[in-house]
Amino acid sequence: MSVPVITENEAWETAHPTLSVLIPFLRDDPGVLLAMLDAEAGPLNGMVEIVLMDDGTGDADLTTRLSDQIREMALPARLITLTTNEGRSKGRNRLAGAARAGSLLFLDSDMRPDSRHFLRTWSDLVRTEAPPVAFGGFSLLQAPTEARFSVHRALATRGECVPAAERAKSPEKYVYTSNLLVRRDVFDSEGFDGAFTGWGWEDVEWAMRVSRRWPVLHLDNPATHMGLDTVELLAGKYEQSAGNFARVVARHPDIVSGYPSYRVARMLKRVPGLASVRPWMKRFAMAGWAPTPARAFSLRLYRAALYAEAV
Repeated sequence: MSVPVITENEAWETAHPTLSVLIPFLRDDPGVLLAMLDAEAGPLNGMVEIVLMDDGTGDADLTTRLSDQIREMALPARLITLTTNEGRSKGRNRLAGAARAGSLLFLDSDMRPDSRHFLRTWSDLVRTEAPPVAFGGFSLLQAPTEARFSVHRALATRGECVPAAERAKSPEKYVYTSNLLVRRDVFDSEGFDGAFTGWGWEDVEWAMRVSRRWPVLHLDNPATHMGLDTVELLAGKYEQSAGNFARVVARHPDIVSGYPSYRVARMLKRVPGLASVRPWMKRFAMAGWAPTPARAFSLRLYRAALYAEAV
């Protein structure tokens, strides 16, 4: 386990926050996000703190820039710098342990608040309701629009950028650590599973466990997901996620069996020679000459074909 280096600003020492914003990052520069959040500092009056964690980037220049930025922030802020990578689940558990408030807002470093009152909305919700779990949603309003990201944009628009009323119909399914509020007693009872490796499903699996014990609130307080990927990068993440999907299926068959990704994977499992057909799904998804909807459909099929091995 890494021995962390801690940097705190002057506001940290005297603050008594009710909400801790937890931001892990690896090889990203969260400086813009920090500036956007700090613009809300005045009315919050020290009730919201920022805990930022570098999960082993190893970039001394970035560490220096962020340390300087942290010291100048009006919001109470702490930077934790690790020398080696701990991974998504363990890193978020460490962040929670470093926070002081009774409610924790997990926010990915490549997010950008869509409202100038983003933190105020979360802070007011904590003050008035203190929900066990709440997800604010995310959008692509500020995300890059280059053609190389068109397939990911199409997939995210269809499956992830969903309004609160729709998300509430399957509350555990639409939970991502990109914009997620968790009350501390809930997190202490149900932390993220450190056995998940690579990319994907650790947040949804966590939500499945939590939803069996507490209600999951959905609201429209979105932030933009800036980190769109090319088809090649996204396909690589799907390849990493197959093992995690298998873990979810084994633990929560009653829930995941209702997901379209599971049902399609079950159907594809019966296709003769699927392993030889699967690479062609990926190749078509990467074909820039093809229409974006067709490429997105092919990439969804590719993901389901990967998951077929887990069902």
